[in-house]
Amino acid sequence: MVTFSHADAGTDEAVWAGSGLDTIGELPLDPAELAGMVFVVLVAHPDDESLGAGGLLARLVSAGAHVEVLLCSAGEASHPDSPTTTPEQLAAVRREEFAAAMAAFGLADSWHFLGLPDSALAGHRAVIARRLAEMLSRRSEADGTLVIVAPYRADGHIDHDTLGAVAAEAAEAGGHGLLEYPIWYWLWATPEDSAWRSWTRLPLSPGELRAKREALHAHASQLLPLSDRPGDEVLLSEQFLAHFARPFEVFAWRPPVTGRRSARDAEAVFDALHRSSEDPWGYEDSWYEQRKRRLTLAALPEQKYDAGLEAGCSIGTLSAELAQCCGRLLAVDASAAAVARAAGRLARFPGAEARQLILPEQWPEGSFDLVVVSEMGYYLAPAELAELFTRISASLLPGGTLLLCHWRHPVAGWELDGEAVHALARRHLRWPSAGVYRERDFVLETFIAPGPDLTGTRA
Repeated sequence: MVTFSHADAGTDEAVWAGSGLDTIGELPLDPAELAGMVFVVLVAHPDDESLGAGGLLARLVSAGAHVEVLLCSAGEASHPDSPTTTPEQLAAVRREEFAAAMAAFGLADSWHFLGLPDSALAGHRAVIARRLAEMLSRRSEADGTLVIVAPYRADGHIDHDTLGAVAAEAAEAGGHGLLEYPIWYWLWATPEDSAWRSWTRLPLSPGELRAKREALHAHASQLLPLSDRPGDEVLLSEQFLAHFARPFEVFAWRPPVTGRRSARDAEAVFDALHRSSEDPWGYEDSWYEQRKRRLTLAALPEQKYDAGLEAGCSIGTLSAELAQCCGRLLAVDASAAAVARAAGRLARFPGAEARQLILPEQWPEGSFDLVVVSEMGYYLAPAELAELFTRISASLLPGGTLLLCHWRHPVAGWELDGEAVHALARRHLRWPSAGVYRERDFVLETFIAPGPDLTGTRA
């Protein structure tokens, strides 16, 4: 869990402005599409909606989308040391402020209050999930495609993380769209974090920016001091608010499941991505990527391998390091543009080769004692991923190593996430984990292929 305080200076908006945040892809929903959709918006505390998704709410109302908002707490814990205002008094004030903000958006009659305690939503997760399920169940397919809007599930505030996780589970179960809006992330994270690189951007019109500002100004208890006494200070500083004055909003976006994206889709998506950028994921310069590669190599149980296979090699940064511990290495990727760069990196290793293959459909001949699947499992449909593990099982020599490493956050536009990939590996292979390492951003796991007398049984 990230530790921070609202009083921290955090990352200045000028740093984010220079990160390329304003160049990430736009949310692929036009006003005509929005008009035929239903949005259920989860809010942990009054002002979250205006900060993180105010422009979106203005867009949805203008487009004629159906919007329903669920406020889970009154935010009564925002000033715990106030000498002038009790939590009960503050709860009443903040509910009035929220009502004013909803009216500013044109949603005066479209919100509900759950009445749960501020900073304790994790203890009421079942209540939230049940209420969300009820709201979703009232809508049929005839009403329009359903999208859940919620705080980012790794925002760092326990209430935000709880709502985000509940929303993600409901979206996954029902095939609904999911938009996650970060708030405190902009304070404690830096551009090196790289989560934002897979997110999507919603450019805001002047009218949408005005609506967002008007709604935000309704939350006076958070923007102005409650009094001039200690404990009643302003909660949201000007430096923090600068993150929400951008001419766009940013969301982690997972579209509704209206069809199944496959390995063939990944080929087109990532070939275009690698043609547009020499290093689209910042493999060479990002400390996150450098550190993850070191941890990946350190997790290998053997120092040397005879024959390695890397699935999803991209431009070959990890490949070049794997080549140094493998007598032979085959690095494969669906993108021809990526493979061309990987081949250049591997040219100095006589036993290494980069090849374009669309896995699992196109599978290399031969056997391996090391297979590495890093950051690619969630770009397959579930059936394709199961087939990938079947292929690996047939190609990995007894006692060989399978290493999986995947991002733990939402992967916009794809059905699976990292945890789902690893869960399917355990379920399909039925091999015990030889080692698991988890942190906030990724999970790293190794398996050892059973010997002839311990053959795994696939589900």
